[in-house]
Amino acid sequence: MCKMARGQQKLQSQAKAAEKLAKQKKQQGHNANLQKKAAQAALVHVCSVCKAQMPDPKTYKQHFENKHPKNELPDDLKEIAL
Repeated sequence: MCKMARGQQKLQSQAKAAEKLAKQKKQQGHNANLQKKAAQAALVHVCSVCKAQMPDPKTYKQHFENKHPKNELPDDLKEIAL
């Protein structure tokens, strides 16, 4: 019986694939700071009471109604429908 040499080929193939993947990630510039900056840019509405940030006016209105029920709704949120 002959022994197959597949074990060595498998290790070489895995190493080559890992190297290729690392090269792609490096080229892509996968960076947590960039993701944080993009997420921060999306949070454009700021609550006038607690300074919490929200991505859209609908979420802002829901937040205001739930967290600050005693305060009067700001004028910019009055015409927004849920």
